Amino acid sequence: MQVRYAPNLPIVLRDLTCTFYGGTRTGIVGRTGSGKSTLVQALFRIVEPTAGVICIDQINISTIGLLDLRSRLSIIPQDPVMFGGSVRSNLDPLEEYTDDQLWEALEKCQLGEEIRGKQEKIDSPVVENGENWSLGQRQLLCLGRVLLRKSKLLVLDEATASVDPATDCLIQIALKQYFPDSTFIIIAHRIPTIFDSDMVLVLDEGRMVECDSPSNLLDNKSSSFSKLAAQYTSRTTL
Repeated sequence: MQVRYAPNLPIVLRDLTCTFYGGTRTGIVGRTGSGKSTLVQALFRIVEPTAGVICIDQINISTIGLLDLRSRLSIIPQDPVMFGGSVRSNLDPLEEYTDDQLWEALEKCQLGEEIRGKQEKIDSPVVENGENWSLGQRQLLCLGRVLLRKSKLLVLDEATASVDPATDCLIQIALKQYFPDSTFIIIAHRIPTIFDSDMVLVLDEGRMVECDSPSNLLDNKSSSFSKLAAQYTSRTTL
C-alpha cells in the first residue's frame, strides 16, 4: 500500500504490506513522522491509498460506503472527543440504542453510579469539549461509546496516556473483559503499553521495518524495536 495526502505531496506510507489477524493485538510504533497516524487515517478512509488496497475480512474497504465502514470500526483516541449536548447525545449521537443499552454501557465503563447521582441523569449536560467533566470521565465516556458499538476491530491511539493510573486500569480491564475476541490495533507512543501485544509493527519513514512478537524483537538487541524500548527507558529514568 502507498499513501500520500495530495498528488503534489511526498509519499507518507510506502510499500506497506501487513496482516492483522482476527482476535489479536498488534502494536504499531515508530518515531514521530513514521506514518502511524496515517495508517489509522487510511483504515478509516480519511485518506485513500494511491496504490494498493486495505481489506477487512477479505472485503476491499474502498468498495463500501464510508458510514458502513466506520460503523464497524471503533477508536479510542489519546484526547477524548466530546460534544456540547448531553450524556445521551455523546454516547449515542445517531440515536440508535435504547435507554437500557445506554445504561448498560455506562455501568460497564464505570460511570453508571456517577450519572445516576446527577439530577438529569442520562440527559445531564455536557459542555463543548466536555470541560465540565474530568479528563478521566471523558475517556471513560469514550469507552462507553465503544462498548455500545461492540466493534470487532478497535484502534487505541495511546488511549490511556493522559489519564490517571486508576482510570487506565478501569479501561484496560473493560477492554479485556468485554472485547475478548476483538482485533486491536494499538498506536503506541509509550513503548511498554504494547509489551503484551501479540505482534509489533515498527514503522520508519513510512516503511515497515519490522514485524514480529515483542519478545523476539526485544531479545534481538539490534532490532529497531529493542532500540526504541531502550531509548524510552532511558528517557523515563532520567
